[in-house]
Amino acid sequence: MSPERSTSPQPAGATLPQRLRRLWPYFRPARAGLALALLGALLAAATEPAIPALLKLLLDEGFVAGRVPLWAVPVALVGLFALRGLATFAAHYGLAYTANGGMVALRRAMFERLGRAELRLFAEQSASQLSNTVVYEANTGATQLVGALLTLVRTVLTIAALLAYLLWLNWALTLVVLAMFPPLAWGMRTLSRRLYGVTRRSQGATDELAYVVEENVLAHRLIRLHEAQAQQQARFDRLNATLRGLALRSTVAAALMTPLTQLLAAAALSAVIVIALWQAQGGVSVGSFVGFVTAMLMLVTPLRQLADVATPITRGLAALERGLALIDATPLQGGGTHAVPRARGALVLDDVWVSYAQGSGHALRAVTLEVAAGEVVALVGPSGAGKTTLVNLLPRFVEPQRGRVLLDGRDVREWDLVALRRQFAMVSQDVVLLNDTVRANVALGDPQPDEARVRAALQAANLGDWWPALPQGLDTVVGHNAAQLSGGQRQRLAIARAIYKDAPVLILDEATSALDNTSERLVQEALARLMAGRTTLVIAHRLSTVEHADRIVVLEGGRIVEQGRHAELLAAGGLYARLHARGLDDGAAG
Repeated sequence: MSPERSTSPQPAGATLPQRLRRLWPYFRPARAGLALALLGALLAAATEPAIPALLKLLLDEGFVAGRVPLWAVPVALVGLFALRGLATFAAHYGLAYTANGGMVALRRAMFERLGRAELRLFAEQSASQLSNTVVYEANTGATQLVGALLTLVRTVLTIAALLAYLLWLNWALTLVVLAMFPPLAWGMRTLSRRLYGVTRRSQGATDELAYVVEENVLAHRLIRLHEAQAQQQARFDRLNATLRGLALRSTVAAALMTPLTQLLAAAALSAVIVIALWQAQGGVSVGSFVGFVTAMLMLVTPLRQLADVATPITRGLAALERGLALIDATPLQGGGTHAVPRARGALVLDDVWVSYAQGSGHALRAVTLEVAAGEVVALVGPSGAGKTTLVNLLPRFVEPQRGRVLLDGRDVREWDLVALRRQFAMVSQDVVLLNDTVRANVALGDPQPDEARVRAALQAANLGDWWPALPQGLDTVVGHNAAQLSGGQRQRLAIARAIYKDAPVLILDEATSALDNTSERLVQEALARLMAGRTTLVIAHRLSTVEHADRIVVLEGGRIVEQGRHAELLAAGGLYARLHARGLDDGAAG
């Protein structure tokens, strides 16, 4: 099952103006383009009645009375269509300017929210879902919505212009034309609501399908190892068929609008022609009759467009409202105001309880621990003991349900978040590297990397001979999560990043797990120099790290069961001694 999806910020009964008002702040900076587009639409609409008017003039004054020179007809037509072409170009350029401006602003707001949101967002939504919302939904939604709204405005103006001309020609016949508008509006409203619901369900189905693809890409080795391709194919096919069914239902709802419009228009046109022919026998001029029928026929196209525009408006709104949901429904992770350039590094956990989900039990139970500034503390215990949860409390990647976490005597919730996280450097067993240069990965977060510090950090991480051999040296792009590098190289690059940051508190979560014996020895020497004068928490199962710690804290079932120095714990014969006898293999995770 894919992660839980966020809901729309709009109430179920929100009207189109209410929805547009919520989106307006993102499009407001590009309102000059919108004004240009509206001006172009207004000019294009104003030229519509000119065509039947020219026909009326030509028939009544040209062919019959001979009072219109022949050269005036092509000049008027060329001038008319030149004006329409210029107006159309202005409308399209203004449309593109507005749509792209709003899309950029909305995307920026969503991406900024991702960087500051409470971390539970990333547990509730998958990477593919968030990527789809920020990149594709914003692009599709902005383009469809702005384009459809411009079409709507141009269509309404065209209909208004043609109706005004029809009223001027014959108000009685125009009333027949107006009779088809109420049933047309009712049909469009009903079908639009249905289309909106199907579109929202289609978004969810698309997310689930993308999530399956994401899982299969990330777990491709596991799936092949267990020969699970057929099982995953069936899962994919089921969701793919669901998406196909929703797409067909969406097509049915959208396609019904055009025949509805055409049927009503045909009925109105039939009545108009019968009445107009009857009036023509009573002395109405041929030009007036042809002009009215021509204008009436010209109404069919904008009426059909009026029906068709409901589909992109509905889909565009649904796509953009998903972005609004990400912004509005995702709370920011709060912080305090306390900030210092560099902390001493004294840590306290005071009766801390942590639970990840209701009913899942506690990851940490009544944990109380004091770590002095500059002390090196190793965390040891079986898998699932709570070691990683404990260290994730410090930079507030995890929040306790009870108890306090203190840095230099101040609750971490009182710290400014940026200032708090500046005090920590972390090397995890799950190395994450960006698809950027070696320099950018080492100096991550530094807008102006210090070249000498970058090289020194790489040297200290035993990569001093590696980076000069790269094609572009420090400017070499490492690729997607540095997948082309060996596990040891990736781990040491992450260690170089921690060395460069030079934070007062160092967290090593299985930092040497991917290194061979030779590389581990060299990196341990670098880490020993790095840890000097810094508070260090080490999660490890390798004895070379554990034995030299100032103190070893042993966890089991989310509780601290014993702590002391290596020799003391061995002599006590408790859990640590048993793990030590097995080579601490059970302490590799948790």
